[in-house]
Amino acid sequence: MKLKIGDQVPDFEAKDQNGNLIKLSDYKGKKIVLFFYPKDDTPGCTAEACNLRDNYSALQSKGYEVIGVSSDDEKSHQKFISKFELPFTLISDPDKKVHDIFGTWGEKSTFGRKYMGTIRTTFIIDGEGKIEDVIEKVDTKEHTSQILSD
Repeated sequence: MKLKIGDQVPDFEAKDQNGNLIKLSDYKGKKIVLFFYPKDDTPGCTAEACNLRDNYSALQSKGYEVIGVSSDDEKSHQKFISKFELPFTLISDPDKKVHDIFGTWGEKSTFGRKYMGTIRTTFIIDGEGKIEDVIEKVDTKEHTSQILSD
């Protein structure tokens, strides 16, 4: 299943970097930038997270909460946040439940080698839990401008 613009997002729950259970419904009334990325502390994912970090106040001024999702564990997220001073929540999704809801876990190919992994995608969710936009071709170094270009 791949969620698309106009779809209502099911009220999922998952643990953040500190082991706290968070739910989509906790953010009712707030717009969310929900970005799925492959792996903590890798070049592309670091560029994306740091671009969002560097523009975090601009995103917040437009009413956005920023939440990242990867299959990394909580300890990995804590290190990633600490190393790059990330001001937003990271969801740990090792069992791929959140990935399955959004359709962001699938077959990838690098240098002809096929494998399963996170398909880098960002979902813009409105305050009522509906998808406003889906960014599938994420520019990791300029991601905030893609989000704010509406």
